[in-house]
Amino acid sequence: MKYLVLCIVSFCIFAKHVTCHRYYNDTILPDIASQQLLEFRHQHSRPIGLMTKITGEPTDIRDTVTLNTEIFDNRNFFRLMSHQDRERIPERVVHSKAGGAFGYFEVTHDVSRYTKADVFNEIGKRTPVMARFSTNRQKLGGNDVGRDAKAIALKMYTNEGILDFLTFHIPLFFYKEPMKFSLNGHAFRRNPQTTLFDNIMRWDFMTLRPEIITSNLFLMSDLGIPDGYRKTDYFPLHAYEIYNKHGERFFVKFNFRTEIGLYNLTNAEAMAIGAEDPDYFNRDLYNAIAAKKYPSWRLEMDILTKEDVKRVDFDPFDMTRLWRRGTYRTVPIGRLVMNRRVDNHFRDVEQAAFSPDNLVPGITGPVDIVFRSRKIFYPDAQNYRLGVNHANIAVNAPLYEKTYSRDGVAPVLDNMKDAPNYFPNSFNGPLPYVDEARPRDLPIVLHSNAIDLQPASEFYNEIVESDAHRQRIAENVASSLMSVVDDVEKRALLLLTLIDVDLGRRVSISLKKMKMVSSEEKRDRLTQCFAHPSQHYHYY
Repeated sequence: MKYLVLCIVSFCIFAKHVTCHRYYNDTILPDIASQQLLEFRHQHSRPIGLMTKITGEPTDIRDTVTLNTEIFDNRNFFRLMSHQDRERIPERVVHSKAGGAFGYFEVTHDVSRYTKADVFNEIGKRTPVMARFSTNRQKLGGNDVGRDAKAIALKMYTNEGILDFLTFHIPLFFYKEPMKFSLNGHAFRRNPQTTLFDNIMRWDFMTLRPEIITSNLFLMSDLGIPDGYRKTDYFPLHAYEIYNKHGERFFVKFNFRTEIGLYNLTNAEAMAIGAEDPDYFNRDLYNAIAAKKYPSWRLEMDILTKEDVKRVDFDPFDMTRLWRRGTYRTVPIGRLVMNRRVDNHFRDVEQAAFSPDNLVPGITGPVDIVFRSRKIFYPDAQNYRLGVNHANIAVNAPLYEKTYSRDGVAPVLDNMKDAPNYFPNSFNGPLPYVDEARPRDLPIVLHSNAIDLQPASEFYNEIVESDAHRQRIAENVASSLMSVVDDVEKRALLLLTLIDVDLGRRVSISLKKMKMVSSEEKRDRLTQCFAHPSQHYHYY
């Protein structure tokens, strides 16, 4: 009895010093996603039809089992199993885990002064849109609430072809040298032996390629973990070249600003949610649309003219830095609204193929070297994952298409039927057109590989607006350095100090405190272990 009373008292004392973090999102209750099958049954009071084999032949009930039958005569069995062996396509290298939705883009402001793109002209015009919401580093089955870049890949089905925007929820990219795409991805994903995320790998790479530090400071800030896909802004990152019907050229950065407001999770909230619901982001998106609380964003563009580009004292095409405040003007364009759930995740989300080079007249490709590399290897990745005819998959197909590309692995649609398969021809095959307004001269941009820490300093001192926020960044950075080897830790602290002395000091102090607490906890555990060995070891 004394032992029981002592346990109860000890538990009560322990409970006083333990904070239980629990997070409820009342805006999406009830959980409609968990009722999907019930919803289907309500929509279909009777079976939806006769079961068939994949060839359309009706399936006899005796062909649905193999017990006590001649298994080699069961065509249904072989086709079912061989299809299962092949039903998965290669997983994306990045942005593997995702959700999706359909919606529309509506023009709310006249921007014909800046671009001739049909999708952005005529107030009130609506264009159908498909969106794929994803987290950058997680594989299929991963946790949504990690401190990681979130993204929307948008596909607009315009009258002039497919327009894709690939965005991040932070306003800058990880690198400006295309060769770093693969290497950055390896360093920030999983250790090839342990298959664990490895902070030594991350900080080793980051201190050797310091241009990626700014984007990672964003992720270490309060903006690092948004409260779901709906409650954050998104940025296509590149400086796009656009032109109007007179051939006048502008350089713009597009921004999708959430209309519901910016909401972020603390570390404690993210840990509590991740433990209970690793699919939190996808569930929130599904339930919000089902409850008719449609996610929406304002589309704006920050604009620099040709003359502005010559005057600014920074590289406006460097994706690892922000445009300096006061150097550009912002113009609203319209609204993005996602109002329809996907019917089938594999068909509509996994088979969706995006490329930043999917553009339309009035919006030409960005001039930076990262874009020039992405326009090559994004389609190459889709050809590998989905096949050379991935643009013929329903979710990727444009409203209108006349092309001389044909044949290959299905789907081929009508394969251009009996039209000539070569160009030029004199037999009335499809003809190209001349865009009189398209600028003829090509801007030349010289890139530097010099390390510039000013963008990181500007983020820490100008965008982060309070000392309390700076302290949280320092603590998040220090936490990631806890298991890092000494030489890499020294390089990291030096780099952070070069960015800002205050940042280096805060991280250094936070790291020392964390190590001291960790050391004391280890000593206490060892003391308990030796004091009560029978509680920790079994003897046989």
